[in-house]
Amino acid sequence: MRPTLFLVALLALCAPAAPAAPLSANPRVVIETVEGPIVLRLFPKNAPRTVANFTKLVREGYYDGLTFHRIVPGFVIQGGDPNSRNDNPFDDGQGGPDYTVPAEFGRKHLKGAVAMARLPDAANPTRASNGSQFYIALRDLPQLDGGYTVFGEVVSGWDTIAKLTALASRKDVARQNENVNAGKLALIRKVRIEAAAPR
Repeated sequence: MRPTLFLVALLALCAPAAPAAPLSANPRVVIETVEGPIVLRLFPKNAPRTVANFTKLVREGYYDGLTFHRIVPGFVIQGGDPNSRNDNPFDDGQGGPDYTVPAEFGRKHLKGAVAMARLPDAANPTRASNGSQFYIALRDLPQLDGGYTVFGEVVSGWDTIAKLTALASRKDVARQNENVNAGKLALIRKVRIEAAAPR
């Protein structure tokens, strides 16, 4: 190989990876489930650390193959726990990356709000968010305002959410009190950041 060509090839190998494309003002994320898509709009101005963490995990494929492991009709559907990849439905809700995200309060829990789950106040007095678990509010939940970080909202996909919520009526799913875990019936196939529309 000629020295010049070798140097060009070496520089190409050593060059840093291209940075991720910057997010739009209110980026959209598509959650592809076995029941159809759910489209979210994120709020980086209100919850910058939470949105940065969530979109980083999306780009890494962290959520692909997980499930909505907690279904509570009239309340929330919750997903994002890596434990939902295994066959034990009773350890779901306990997992996540080995870090938390500082609380970022401000937005309200209106129907369709997307917020981060967290440990209870007794174990988590700062109300820091779990590193990956999130939920979608199925109705207005003002009692959660100021307690959990809202970082997005549902733009479309309520038919999908209705199908996922309906899984709670099945007899062949795991239950813990009012929490239903439908396992792979509520599979998240892939999560992706939607490309910004051209201006």
